[in-house]
Amino acid sequence: MQTGNDHSIKTLNDLIETTLDSVNGYRHAAEGASDPELKALFNERADKRQELGRRLQAEVRSFGGEPEDDQSLLGKLHNKFAEVRGELMGRDDRGVVDEVERGEDFIKARFERATEDSKLPDAVRQRIMQDYTTIKADHDLISGLKHRWN
Repeated sequence: MQTGNDHSIKTLNDLIETTLDSVNGYRHAAEGASDPELKALFNERADKRQELGRRLQAEVRSFGGEPEDDQSLLGKLHNKFAEVRGELMGRDDRGVVDEVERGEDFIKARFERATEDSKLPDAVRQRIMQDYTTIKADHDLISGLKHRWN
């Protein structure tokens, strides 16, 4: 039987992996962007996500768990796919922003789902809801960038 702590640890570790996927995705996007403002934006978001990952890791430790410290296998595969696709098809800032938005859609959905998890203790859900607010704001910013080109 899974305890409340076990469920919290598993959920938080899933969010950590997704957050680390996002850190790596933003770093990759910063490398692929040619516009200096986009590079700066992506690096800033990567730093913010890195800090979020650290906070989530501390939360896992507070439950006596061992926090994830690497991105997910799916995230690694996605990053490699985006890299190969960029090399084959060429990179432009519009394509980089499109790729970042896909990542933002994914992380937003993961955090949103966690905010609705009634099995999580209220304190954990509240923490995730606060983080979700930031994730959603970043998502909306990137979505706005994408739609400027359309």
